[in-house]
Amino acid sequence: MTLRFSRRSFRLTRLRPRVLVLLAAATTTAALLPLVTPSDAAVAGRPASPVIDPNTSPHHGVAPADAMRPTAPVLAQSGWSVTASGTSLTIDMHHTDVVSALVYQPRRTGGGSRVTEYAIRLSTDGRRWTKPVATGILADDTTTKTLDFAGQGTRYVQLSATTPAAGRDGWAAGMERTSPSSPPASLASRADVQLLGDPGLAAPSTAFLPVVGWTASATDEETTQENDRAANVLDGDPTTVWHSRWSPKTARLPHALVIDMHRTTAVSALTYQPRQTGLNGRIGTYAVSTSLDGASFDALVASGHWKDDATVKTATFTRTVSARYVRLVALSEAGQRGLWSSAAEIRLSGPSDPSVSGSWGPVTGFPLVPVATAVLPGNRLLAWSAYAVDRYGGSNGYTQTAVMDLATGRVTQRRVDNTGHDMFCPGIVLLADGRVLVTGGSNASRASIYDPRTDTWSSTADMNIARGYQAMTLLSNGDAFVLGGSWSGGNGPKDGEVWSATAHTWRKLPGVPVEGAMTADPKGAYRADNHMWLHATSQGRVLQFGPSKQMNWISTDGDGSITPAGARADSQDAMNGNAVSYDIGKLLTLGGAPAYQDTPATRRAYTVDLNGGARPTATRTGDMAAARAFSNSVVMPDGKVAVFGGQETPVPFSDAKSVMTPEIWDPATGRFTPLATMSVPRNYHSTANLLPDGRIFSGGGGLCGDCATNHLNGAVFTPPYLLNPDGSERPRPVITSTPPTHVALGSTLPVTTGAPVSAFALVRSGAATHSIDNDQRRVPLTFRQVGEGSYDLSIPSDPGVALPGTYLLFALNTDGVPSVAKVISVS
Repeated sequence: MTLRFSRRSFRLTRLRPRVLVLLAAATTTAALLPLVTPSDAAVAGRPASPVIDPNTSPHHGVAPADAMRPTAPVLAQSGWSVTASGTSLTIDMHHTDVVSALVYQPRRTGGGSRVTEYAIRLSTDGRRWTKPVATGILADDTTTKTLDFAGQGTRYVQLSATTPAAGRDGWAAGMERTSPSSPPASLASRADVQLLGDPGLAAPSTAFLPVVGWTASATDEETTQENDRAANVLDGDPTTVWHSRWSPKTARLPHALVIDMHRTTAVSALTYQPRQTGLNGRIGTYAVSTSLDGASFDALVASGHWKDDATVKTATFTRTVSARYVRLVALSEAGQRGLWSSAAEIRLSGPSDPSVSGSWGPVTGFPLVPVATAVLPGNRLLAWSAYAVDRYGGSNGYTQTAVMDLATGRVTQRRVDNTGHDMFCPGIVLLADGRVLVTGGSNASRASIYDPRTDTWSSTADMNIARGYQAMTLLSNGDAFVLGGSWSGGNGPKDGEVWSATAHTWRKLPGVPVEGAMTADPKGAYRADNHMWLHATSQGRVLQFGPSKQMNWISTDGDGSITPAGARADSQDAMNGNAVSYDIGKLLTLGGAPAYQDTPATRRAYTVDLNGGARPTATRTGDMAAARAFSNSVVMPDGKVAVFGGQETPVPFSDAKSVMTPEIWDPATGRFTPLATMSVPRNYHSTANLLPDGRIFSGGGGLCGDCATNHLNGAVFTPPYLLNPDGSERPRPVITSTPPTHVALGSTLPVTTGAPVSAFALVRSGAATHSIDNDQRRVPLTFRQVGEGSYDLSIPSDPGVALPGTYLLFALNTDGVPSVAKVISVS
């Protein structure tokens, strides 16, 4: 009898090194130092042990274990040297490696030289430097900062402090002068810095190469008891595997798998999908090399160690190479269970076509986790977190906020105290006059208003029902409707109520009980009435079309009423999915899961059409390539919808099973197409917003205190419609006239353009948090041409179509390229 060990599974204990670099002004050898420990944190004056205190908030308890481990490995510093010059710190690794982040520990005492504004550049030779791969603003405190960027091969990493902490001199990176009179060039520096390597995620600038005509071979393969041949890694079926020989006896490590593309092409990454039907054979330590002839292989282009789990992993090459053959060598089994190696699928990537996949800008650091965001007039983005920049808990009565100047990328921070409102986990709505109404959350009854015209916060009347995780939408009459929100504010049904735009008071809706709009989450109302999808229509009515599979019409007149509107086709409950209005009376829902967490998400998407009568028509459209919960979706000027981030199985504060490849849905075909991969996971507590220039902001994730999954940053995505194949920008139409600030419903808006256009669209400014943005909607406009480059646009007369508020007006040419928007108010 032959025992088959290849299918057995065992428990795994993971170990992670924690190493740092000791930096000095002169070129030095890097030394090993520990990162901040809980006791260090206490000395630094910040919470020492509880990541989340379940006694002060019922949120999610403590963060999962994997939230404490960075996605990317910490690079060993042996042989490194460091130089400091002025306000720049340059690390020379003395070899080329893939680097994806710089972890910076500010000085814990004094604080006179903490970096607040920074830029990171890379170089392979120390002479030619990239444009900044990461820029941003850091919170002026002692917490460890992870400065992410797209993983790529480099030898040198340079951190430049462009601005020191407010009101201080020009020292940087924790550097200290040897004497008060010594110049910055002679800094006797000390800063704790480490570099993170390849996170095992696809690089943003790569795309899968077609496998047609490829073949695969291996140094050994199991063919006696199973058909585990090398060819299985190219068949597109993750249930078939290549497995090293295990009968009649095991072939010892290392094992090599060679892909022959049968043509020479540019290759920049290898993606490895571990077997999905067992644990043994998952590749741990690996090395990748390439060849033109299959006999002589060049120096390694990638190496490292993959985690012992079933997620897809990518080895980013240190450089793009021209090759016909790519060899993956398995040097160890990830879980140390034996001497086997296996793979379900192997794919190779080359440089992507930006006109198909779009492109990402540099990662911009924020002084906080942008848990909630709102697009403001004046080309600005408002963001906030909680009482702290990287954690939440309790009801502290103040909120950390930031405003990003979208033209310059500069971010300013301030703490808002005057409203007595911790605005973590709130409801948000953009009012008809452009102000932002924020309700509930950690201070569950409070309501605050931000006025972008004066950059001020003020209080409005408290809600009748204390809430957190509630949903809101503006009504066609300019009032605001709120429903649900059992995360905060104690027990009791979170029924509907309305805020009056004229009286600034709240009115209960006893005829709108929340029960009929809840999911069947096993944790009950605490999870079942969260993050509802609301779409306002005419006469103060609202369609609640998710995440419960049951849809409902809601009337807000008088005491209100709620009436079942049918099921969302064959959809299950889809908590932490999201939805967007992509056309007049047409909605798209994406992903979600039957329960708030720990339940697999779905790839399904549905359209909901309100134009066929009283009963909405829900139809399943094409599936996403990946299942997603905690993702964010954005409608674009051309009516397509982009979805970013999310997890295959939602787990708050975790980056496990992150979906790194965004997708675009096309309403003309019902199909999704992949986009350039993100460099930072965007899951729980992330956001996305359409910007006035037609690009998209994606940021945030985390807020779990001393954890590795806090993402105090964001990045701007340039969609394919703006780019040529070489990455240059396509010519854009230009709205040459200056529309009035306010446009009345039912009016005609004259517009001139610098060249002929074929379409106009209004896209309402959005406000996002917790995967929900009920404010955004796209309204295509009818128009007539009255002269060369002159058009009369018809503004809808129905406030249920063009909901009152701030809109981005886009002109599009025949290729679907949008102009930079003009900002107008419709009322």
